[in-house]
Amino acid sequence: MPESNDQTGVLFVCLGNICRSPLAEGIFIHLARERGVLDRFRVDSCGTGGWHAGERADPRSIAVAAKHGIELPSIARKFDRRRDPVEFDWLIPMDRQNHRDLLDHGVPREKLRLMLDFHPDPPTREVPDPYYGGPDGFDKVYEMLRVACDAMLCSLLC
Repeated sequence: MPESNDQTGVLFVCLGNICRSPLAEGIFIHLARERGVLDRFRVDSCGTGGWHAGERADPRSIAVAAKHGIELPSIARKFDRRRDPVEFDWLIPMDRQNHRDLLDHGVPREKLRLMLDFHPDPPTREVPDPYYGGPDGFDKVYEMLRVACDAMLCSLLC
């Protein structure tokens, strides 16, 4: 359960917490702020791996977010298997491997939902990792996440 009973805890999860999950976090925060409901949520992101802990988001994620007027406040951190499943109501992995990793860490299945499960017309089942590609991959990921975060926010507010 979240720290505050009146807030819904949402944790976005990817592999290293520098591309997809901080972008999802920033988009979700931006959309919730636009709707005047940000105070109803506690939002964070993390990675299943800790390679980038303490770092800001990938410059390409920061750039694509900035292009759309969105800030990425996230500092990368590794998933905390003791604290995160208790403190967050929803853990939102970007792909099936992240989903499996979270299950292996003991996260209850009912708290997990793939990011693109919220997308009304997903182009794929998983948010692709744009890390090794060019900037256009970050644009495509942004578009997927924008639609999915909007739909997710709508589903959580209903």
